[in-house]
Amino acid sequence: MAEFDLIERIRSRVPSRADIVLGIGDDAAVVRVPPDRELVICADTLNAGVHFPLDTAPFDIGWKALAVNLSDLAAMGAQPAWCTLSLSMPGDDPIWLDSFLDGFLELAGQHGIALIGGDTTRGPLSIGVTVHGLVEPGRALRRGGAQLGDEIWVSGTLGDAAAALALLADDSPEPGTLRIAASNLTALRERLDRPQPRVAVGLGLPGVAHAAIDISDGLWSDLGHLCRASGLGAVVEVDALPFSPALSQAFATEARRTLQASGGDDYELCFTAAVSARAQVEEIALHAGTSLTRIGRMVAGAEVAGIVANGAPWLPARTGWVHFSD
Repeated sequence: MAEFDLIERIRSRVPSRADIVLGIGDDAAVVRVPPDRELVICADTLNAGVHFPLDTAPFDIGWKALAVNLSDLAAMGAQPAWCTLSLSMPGDDPIWLDSFLDGFLELAGQHGIALIGGDTTRGPLSIGVTVHGLVEPGRALRRGGAQLGDEIWVSGTLGDAAAALALLADDSPEPGTLRIAASNLTALRERLDRPQPRVAVGLGLPGVAHAAIDISDGLWSDLGHLCRASGLGAVVEVDALPFSPALSQAFATEARRTLQASGGDDYELCFTAAVSARAQVEEIALHAGTSLTRIGRMVAGAEVAGIVANGAPWLPARTGWVHFSD
């Protein structure tokens, strides 16, 4: 495919929205932002071998490329609206492209977000997505609003994606603890390849949560960002961290804790709310169909500290993923 054939192949697959004035095919897109909303914008890049294993199916690459961005919008409490896609491909492979679009557009359809433009180029496999969301003025969630005494909550379960990576790399955080079944590996790998952005949870949080962040680099690392932005510390009840049956069956307790606390690639939400908001949080969980679990509290200080069931202090061997750290 020539470049413009590739662009047309993408354009022909993309549904429109009434608020798109000009979509794919011109030098830039034009959209109509409602007068009673603020625009929330974020971007992520996914590179082969860094953000997804080289054997990842193109459907899953397309899904994940959008999912990680939708997770950021969810953390801001924003309603997804539009997105752009910059796609670098090593060759003109229409079968790969169609499968990639299948995954990307399936998730886009679930959340009503429209692809309105982007770029295509030849090069190493790399995907850059920019998403645009809408939020009521002054209602966007931030990392810096946590208050002393707030309860800390997380959505879903933690550690599955990191567990899949550890198993694929034969790099268990605690050698000799694996007792893995094929069905468990499949379940863990699905969490790595097809994260579920918690958009419905995020939309329920404005006015209830004081601060929020999505968990992409590991709970300890990302909660640490929230603590620094808020000028507070956090105490996490490590044994309260939610986990899936697949994770608990595949790893012994200490290895599981490490994966949950610092593994990354979860794309769950972590947020804080007042103790008095507990019933509202539980209502959000019910409405979104997603479990929300209390894991700790905000305290004076500047660090994230952990305690286990007997009250003993606990810290992971590493806090999370950091690019350019080596």
